[in-house]
Amino acid sequence: MPRLRLALSVCAVALAVATPSLAQRAAPVAVARAATAPMSAAERSAAVAAIIAAVETRYVFPARVAAIRDHLNAGLAAGRYDTTDRGVFAERLTADLRESSDDRHMYLNNDPAQYAAAITSDGEVFDNPELQAIWAAAARRSNNGLTEMRILPGNVRYLRLSQFHWVEDRTGQAYDDAMRFLRDGDAVIIDLRGNGGGSHAAVRYLLSHFMDGDELDITFLEAGEEPVQSRTLDHLPAGRMKGKPLYVLISRQVGSAAEAFAYDVQQFRLGTLVGGTTGGAANNNTFVPIAPGFMLSVSYGRPVHPVSGTNWEGVGVAPDVEVDPLTALDAASALALKGLLEQADADPVDRAGWEWARAGVEARLNPVEIPAEQLEPLAGTYGGRTILFLNGALVWRLGGGQDFPLRPMTRDGLFSVEGTDNRMRARLTGDALEVFRVEEPAPSRFPRD
Repeated sequence: MPRLRLALSVCAVALAVATPSLAQRAAPVAVARAATAPMSAAERSAAVAAIIAAVETRYVFPARVAAIRDHLNAGLAAGRYDTTDRGVFAERLTADLRESSDDRHMYLNNDPAQYAAAITSDGEVFDNPELQAIWAAAARRSNNGLTEMRILPGNVRYLRLSQFHWVEDRTGQAYDDAMRFLRDGDAVIIDLRGNGGGSHAAVRYLLSHFMDGDELDITFLEAGEEPVQSRTLDHLPAGRMKGKPLYVLISRQVGSAAEAFAYDVQQFRLGTLVGGTTGGAANNNTFVPIAPGFMLSVSYGRPVHPVSGTNWEGVGVAPDVEVDPLTALDAASALALKGLLEQADADPVDRAGWEWARAGVEARLNPVEIPAEQLEPLAGTYGGRTILFLNGALVWRLGGGQDFPLRPMTRDGLFSVEGTDNRMRARLTGDALEVFRVEEPAPSRFPRD
């Protein structure tokens, strides 16, 4: 099966003139770069001509080629690209490529290192060993895009995916480890916010864990070529997680391959999408080196989903539950815990853990503010335990003089004890301190001294 790449950078979705990252490339990192010479007028003209030639040869929608060509030629003639700064040149070309094509996968990157690697061999860029080495290094530094794994309160397992890297014989092992971690959760949250895309192979590998094997995932179409089907994998070392409550966090900065996974989750009804509508970049793209140091992304094919019969190009993937993406993790946690608590046959110990976790999430989603004049009278000593009123808030001073802030959870005096990993809470009634611990069925009560 061809190695299909779909990539779009985070900033490219939000800002039309931003410079997107390449497929199979992680988020930008600080690297040493040699100074590049200013662009000359001859280099600018040659670059525009080469871009037009690549579009005429490869672009997926031939009917749009003339409009793209005319737009770029007009920009060149009008002096729009008259800059010696290569980054500015790439931004202006990116904006015009997208305006004339209405295609989020049309962009120009200023990347001398990848350009130098790309021109070392002819043919498909994804077969270039020097480029593969650059992409593999980026994948290694970010753990193949699997950048964060956490156990949230209530045994909700969380995975942050910053990009869909794929390196043969390496990335699959990283996913296996992550899937084993997620498998033991009561519910799963996969965070795609800010994920600009990457490799379809990684999407298929992740998706296969939530579906049966050998199911049609998507079909890729390219003019003059036979359709290429992508099907879920039969063998998964970590096993499947079909039926596991799944929540996927999305935002406007989610693009391309990351959108493909979100679209699959929605179309196959595998889980719930939480956050904001994604960027809307569905087409398959490849890369063409453009002198004197650029890489052009050009769409050459398009995907068709077996459920919808179409894709998400230009419209994005809408969430099932729309919330501010900044609060999407808490919103998804609340949904997950609510669903778990609706299980009539749940283990009482599990249910107690979910109730504890849900109270904490709801307090973050609906923060409580208590006036200082109501907090100050609660300060005092309770069974030798000291509650102080400092800087307009309450703190619990434990042995050794360490202060733990008390954050209001409810208006009736329930507080979280910050710094205890969400394992302890306190209720101040005025005449007593009640201490709740996650592992204990009932609170301990200490009267005011």
